[in-house]
Amino acid sequence: MNKLRVTLPALAALTALAAPSAALLTANPAPAAPLTGSPAAEPLTGDPAPASAGAAVKPAAEVTAKPSSKSTAKPTAKPTAKAAAKPADHNRESVLVTGQGQVYGQPDTLTANFAVEAAAATVDAALEQATAAATRMRDSLARAGVPAADLQTTDVRVSSTKDEKEKITGYTVNQGLTAKIRNLPKAGATMAAAIAAGGDAARLNGVSFAIEDDAALLAEARRKAFADARGKAELYAREARRTLDRVVMVNEGAPSYRPYEQDRAAAMLAMADFAIPIEPGRQQLSVTVTVEWAFGAADGR
Repeated sequence: MNKLRVTLPALAALTALAAPSAALLTANPAPAAPLTGSPAAEPLTGDPAPASAGAAVKPAAEVTAKPSSKSTAKPTAKPTAKAAAKPADHNRESVLVTGQGQVYGQPDTLTANFAVEAAAATVDAALEQATAAATRMRDSLARAGVPAADLQTTDVRVSSTKDEKEKITGYTVNQGLTAKIRNLPKAGATMAAAIAAGGDAARLNGVSFAIEDDAALLAEARRKAFADARGKAELYAREARRTLDRVVMVNEGAPSYRPYEQDRAAAMLAMADFAIPIEPGRQQLSVTVTVEWAFGAADGR
């Protein structure tokens, strides 16, 4: 009996000491310590372990997860050097001027606009007459040295003629033939022979001259146009007390020609028994260029 009295108090003391340990074993374990440099994660579910006796416990429904340290938002792209330089280039200080250069040259090619016209009671008869006349004119030009590549049919028309009662009385056929004649000293004789070959059906609707080999003239006109533009730009720069820097833009317009032309009335004065007088004269070639110069530093005046 004495042994029992000694054992019961000791057992009661052991039981009291073991109660907190049992509570710790049944509760959820505390989260592991975070790695260095990482924020501590909070538990999202379950009951948190009490920090101390009497501390208020936050309900599980009010626990929110913290955002991850890794953001999914893409960083704003930095403007490229090209995009950053565009406004500056757009706002550059510059002068924009237009220059013109004109040169004159001797034409080396003549273009003659021949035609035939035939009228008959029927379409077939009119076509036959017109075709025969056009063939004779073409053959005459070929004999004079005009190659086939420089001969071109330009127009073929069939029309009817009517009386006052709108009744068809006949038909008219027109055919056009353009010839490019490069031997200008013989151009008059060549045209006269072609008209004679066509007979009364032959027509000459005008001639025009051109400079076919114009490379050298174009180069000279461009140099004059650029020099004209530079002179204007230098004048404006002096007035603005600035200097001219580099050229930033050059734009050339289409070259223009002013061909010498004979009118139709003069051309129709040609007779079959003598050569047509030809005066090629000279032709003007013009080039227009627009140039932009950037301004340099002030000239210090």
